[in-house]
Amino acid sequence: MFFDTHVPSATRLDTGLPALLLRTDRNHFHHGTLGAIRSLGRAGVPVHAILEGRGNPSSRSRYLHRGHPWAPPAARPAALLSHLRAIGERVATEQGGRPLLVPLDDAGAIFVAEQADALASHFVFPHQDPDAPRGVADKGLLLDACARYGIQCPPSRKPASAQDVDEAARDWGLPLIAKWARPWRCGPGLRSTTLVRTLGEAHRLFAASRVRDPDGEAGPLILQRRIPPGGGDWFFQGYFDESLDCLFGGVGRKHLAHPPQAGHTVSGEWVDNPELGRLAVRIVRLLGCRGLVDLDFRLDPDGGGYHLLDFNPRLGAQFRLFSDLNGLDLVRVLHLAQSGRRVPGVRPAFGRNLLVENHYLQQTATRPPRALPETLRPLREADEFAWYAGDDLPPFLAMGRQSVLRAVGRLRTR
Repeated sequence: MFFDTHVPSATRLDTGLPALLLRTDRNHFHHGTLGAIRSLGRAGVPVHAILEGRGNPSSRSRYLHRGHPWAPPAARPAALLSHLRAIGERVATEQGGRPLLVPLDDAGAIFVAEQADALASHFVFPHQDPDAPRGVADKGLLLDACARYGIQCPPSRKPASAQDVDEAARDWGLPLIAKWARPWRCGPGLRSTTLVRTLGEAHRLFAASRVRDPDGEAGPLILQRRIPPGGGDWFFQGYFDESLDCLFGGVGRKHLAHPPQAGHTVSGEWVDNPELGRLAVRIVRLLGCRGLVDLDFRLDPDGGGYHLLDFNPRLGAQFRLFSDLNGLDLVRVLHLAQSGRRVPGVRPAFGRNLLVENHYLQQTATRPPRALPETLRPLREADEFAWYAGDDLPPFLAMGRQSVLRAVGRLRTR
């Protein structure tokens, strides 16, 4: 197996601390899973992951020590706790110690925080206020916290009637942003965030909150005024210790998102933006979330400053963008801190670019042939790809094959 031998000794990881990656949302194309497998695996850490099976391209990585069976949902905490304990015991027996538990989605992060006492004998992880992850991941609770602390976010409403939907559209104009307060509880067909272009679409989403989510598990539908996109979409990722000191952080700018204006980073760049970095650190400290965090912002082009859009209390899927000049990234920082090792100061690689190939090609597939040179330019210039890696090709090939099969399936359905 290939190990990252060029990493300075101060950033080398304790290979005696294995890692278990926890994801509760079924998503074969979750590139953050593969990024964490590669980052820790290249450093010599035995990486275990709970995966959907061989159908997940990440299961083909040479840096995955072992895949484990898919877990019960976080909505069944007793079953998930039993499943994790059994895996933890197997890993500890094989590797000689408790593994580092790394949640990769909001539901997992909330579960680990709220079940910390029951998990502590089987796993290593950052400890924090058990209410903090839910308080920031739940978009309704986040809005309440923003109002309480004076954190700027887009004007928002939780419509209780069709009339409330009409009033939001009248007061703010179209398009609007529609969000589910608890997106990890969204059922099939409910996108967590949607750019709503018509009043009819807004009413259909509001009706879905009554029909598809009658028990309110996904929380209330939230309508927000869309901040004009001219100021750009931005994000911050960092690691905060028990004292809420930021040990490692970076600011990125989204050049392309999936879906556009309402989704995750497809093309992003590490930028020098100390103003936003200071704002993000202040927000994290106010809201008291420790460990790994991922915050999204939009800059109001009319001089309204940065608006907080989302706060994810876990590793962001695009975390490999923030790989510094020492080869340190956020999952390695987490490992260093939880193994009791010193975390060196960040050496930023401003201008570094990351590209998520499958979503980029999906968005550019309809461009005319004359646009091919411009379409291929980001593929040539990216410093980091979500899927392609010369030392670990099988996940990329599996992703490509599955993407083609899905596209063919959609064409046949149409």
